[in-house]
Amino acid sequence: MDETSELKKQAMGVSNDESNEKGKYMTFKSGNEYFGLAIQYVNEIIQMQEITAIPETEDYIKGLINLRGKVVPVIDVRLRFKQEPLEYNDRTCIIVINVKSTVVGLIVEKIAEVVEINEDNILPPPKIGHAEKAQNKYVYGIGKVGNAVKLLLDPDKLLNDEDLSVVEQANDMNNNEEGEV
Repeated sequence: MDETSELKKQAMGVSNDESNEKGKYMTFKSGNEYFGLAIQYVNEIIQMQEITAIPETEDYIKGLINLRGKVVPVIDVRLRFKQEPLEYNDRTCIIVINVKSTVVGLIVEKIAEVVEINEDNILPPPKIGHAEKAQNKYVYGIGKVGNAVKLLLDPDKLLNDEDLSVVEQANDMNNNEEGEV
């Protein structure tokens, strides 16, 4: 996990200085595509760990983890995008983000890099074709990085109201209990 540790340091170095956050994105691979999350949403990157399943939730909500005493819900990005499930391996990790005043973990198959994308290199997503692709509704823009493109995610859209109720329950656990998951 040396590469991930290095990216984490790089990301956290960026993340500590708000003036440097603008235009920086943590990129990761899901399926055949690369996605980007604005760095200001990223709290940290952690290795996969034991997940406690929550009964009767959407399949992409994998469950809860105990992150230094805090209960954090985790979502499998591949399943959220209706991609084929992938067995977790040593490259799989969790991007811990803060969205809608809530901490959530995103399970991704591989962290790529931190990139800088100027606003003039961000295009709106195409309106035609691929309407059946679930991930398109979570994409607010397409970032051009050299000869490649990154699909830029809107973290607010990754969570729907039902997901937020699971997250709120986890927050209630954090506020009411100091025990383990």
